[in-house]
Amino acid sequence: MKLVIIGNSAAALNAIEKIRKYDKDLKIVVISKEKRRAYSRVLLPYYLRGKFKARENLYIRDEIYYEELNIEYIEDEVVKLDDSNKKLLLRNGGNISFDKLLITTGSSPFKPPIKGLDNDGIYHMWTFEDAVKLEPYFKEGNKVLILGSGFVSLQAAWAALVKGLDVYVYELMPRIMPRVLDDKSAGILMEQMIKLGVDLKLKISTQEIKKLENGKLKVCAKGEDDVIVDFIIVGTGVKPNIKFIRNTSIEIDRGILVNEYMETSVKDIYAAGDVTQGPTVFGEKYIIHALWPTAVEQGKIAGTNIIGNREAYGGSLNMNVTQMFDITVASTGNFNEEETSQVWMYDLGEKGFFKVVLEDKVPVGASLVGKSELVEFLGILRPIIRKKVEINCQRDNLFEYLRTKCQV
Repeated sequence: MKLVIIGNSAAALNAIEKIRKYDKDLKIVVISKEKRRAYSRVLLPYYLRGKFKARENLYIRDEIYYEELNIEYIEDEVVKLDDSNKKLLLRNGGNISFDKLLITTGSSPFKPPIKGLDNDGIYHMWTFEDAVKLEPYFKEGNKVLILGSGFVSLQAAWAALVKGLDVYVYELMPRIMPRVLDDKSAGILMEQMIKLGVDLKLKISTQEIKKLENGKLKVCAKGEDDVIVDFIIVGTGVKPNIKFIRNTSIEIDRGILVNEYMETSVKDIYAAGDVTQGPTVFGEKYIIHALWPTAVEQGKIAGTNIIGNREAYGGSLNMNVTQMFDITVASTGNFNEEETSQVWMYDLGEKGFFKVVLEDKVPVGASLVGKSELVEFLGILRPIIRKKVEINCQRDNLFEYLRTKCQV
């Protein structure tokens, strides 16, 4: 049997390692348009802000990784899938056949419809190549505009601020990080950003970006004075990389639809990671969670099922944790309450703000902004949320209760 894997990041690597745990001889071919050595996208902002100097620290596998695991690696891009004949057409004109296929093509940055967004000096922060192009701009005194205020955008803003740049953040929505933080937590983070010198503007519509003769960029936004910057980072969301499968029998929505076994609608074709829409721990059938931990989990499940060891995925449970603007921000699950929710909120002074959302005494989500020590409680809550365990304590005793119930 021949397995072909499209992609070379978290989902692909974890599928490979799960497979090789049980089958040392299965023929595996990996196809990726990026250089063969795998790196962590999560670490890119840390590299740009100088947390570590060497690019070597971005890599998450050794140079001899594929040789050691007996993997054939092809640096190319899949442009078409012939699912009926089990063949892949590559950018260079070649064809690759497969018996089973795992699609882990991830996602790409969404490009908003702003006039002039194709000008030089405008980048994303999503790939190793992006980081290399951005690095020369990260020097004291430069001015940068960050379009968007999601996880990646604000990581970029923090990296730029640390390096001594003047930072502008434009967000179309009325608050920052709507997918990661609740209203109050977002408000605390906004105050911290402004305190540290970020020029943050909400409910702002960028209309046009003009390239000036001196190489700088003039940003024109509705109802605002023009701003001149040295470069722009666009972080307005991502979309699954599914272009090459649009004319196949594989069912898609925004991403590839997969079941709890990471199977697509076509026999012998699996998918995992950012490219998928799959089940969640809350019973939703098709949701995109473009997160590194989800890709790791789904990759392992896909690898297990590809070799015939049947295992169902318990569903993705979103979790974001990072430190930026000198505070820790984190969330998991459904942290925005509904009408039927019970909400426990804790103003903990210098430690920060912590919030838990419950449904019938069962935690369904939590968020925090503050000291890193609070992340411990989010980590304890995550398996409780996943296993739908009731919290048998009063609001004021939550933290003591979690310490005693950390093994669920």
